[in-house]
Amino acid sequence: MTMPILNQPQFQNEDQAREYLESLRWPNGVVCPHCGSVGEHYSIKGKSHRKGLWKCADCREQFTVTVGTVFERSKIKLHVWLMAVHLVCAAKNGISSMELHRLLGVTQKTAWFMLHRIREAMKPESGGLLGSGGGTVEADETYWGNSKRRSKAAKGYKGRGYAHKEKIVSLVERGGKVRSFHVQAVTAKTLKPILMCQISKEANLMTDEAKMYKNIGKEFASHNVVTHSANEYVRGNAHTNTIEGFFSRLKRGLLGTYHHVGSQHLIRYVTEFDFRYNTKKKSDTHRAEHLLINISGKRLMYR
Repeated sequence: MTMPILNQPQFQNEDQAREYLESLRWPNGVVCPHCGSVGEHYSIKGKSHRKGLWKCADCREQFTVTVGTVFERSKIKLHVWLMAVHLVCAAKNGISSMELHRLLGVTQKTAWFMLHRIREAMKPESGGLLGSGGGTVEADETYWGNSKRRSKAAKGYKGRGYAHKEKIVSLVERGGKVRSFHVQAVTAKTLKPILMCQISKEANLMTDEAKMYKNIGKEFASHNVVTHSANEYVRGNAHTNTIEGFFSRLKRGLLGTYHHVGSQHLIRYVTEFDFRYNTKKKSDTHRAEHLLINISGKRLMYR
C-alpha cells in the first residue's frame, strides 16, 4: 500500500524530515512562530545547539519548524511522526493504535497519543459559510454508542431509541465540504446556533421530516424535506443521500477500525472522517502534505 513511499528520505532520516517539513510550512521563507515575521532569520549552528534551530531577526526569539505544531516538544523522532501522518492519511477507514504501534515500533500508548495529536491537526481552519451563492446543504443527525450524559428520562431505558446514545450532527454542501458536531441533545435549541453559524442564508437546505428543522428551515432561501417515515427518500432534487453516505463511512470506520470510542474523544474521531471526506480528491501524499501545511497552532497537551 504505502511501503515504497515510506522508504523516501523524509520518513527514514531526522534531518531529511525536518528539511521536508520546512519546505512545506515555509515555502516563501522562514516564518517566526512567535511574531509572524518572514525574512532573513538567523540559522543557529554548532555542536551545542540542536539542528534546525533559528533565531528571529525581529523579536529575537529562538524556534524550530515544529514550534506551535502537534510535534512541539515531542520525544518521538520527526521522521516517525511524518510516517504516522502518512499512514493515517492513507487509511481510508482510519488506523487503530494497535496497528500504528505495530508499524512504527512504538508502544500502543504512544501510538494512541500520536493519533490524537494528528486528529487535532485535522481540525479545519475557519472557513466560509456552506451554501454561499445558493448552494445546497444537507443537514442530518446520527447516533453512536452509549452516552454517559444520560438524562433522567433515559436512565433505565430499554428498547429502541436514541436518548442513551451520543449525538452527532453533520452538514454537507453538495459538491463541497462536510462539518460535524458532537451535541448533547438533538433539539431546535441546540441545532439552530450551529446551522445559523455554518450555513449561508442563501443556501437551499435539505433535511428529513424531523420537527426540529421546521422553523430553522425558514431562515434559508428554501427548505426541502423528504419524508423518510413515508418511505420517501428522493423527490426530484430533494434528498439527504449525500450526508447519509458520509454517515455510512463514518460508522464503518468507527465500528470496523476503532470499535470503542469514548464520549470525551468522539469529536476528534469524527473530525478525522470530516478531514478525510473534505480531502477525498487528493492523493494520499497530497492529503498528508495538506495536513502538514496547515498544522500550525494546533497543539494538544495531555497532563
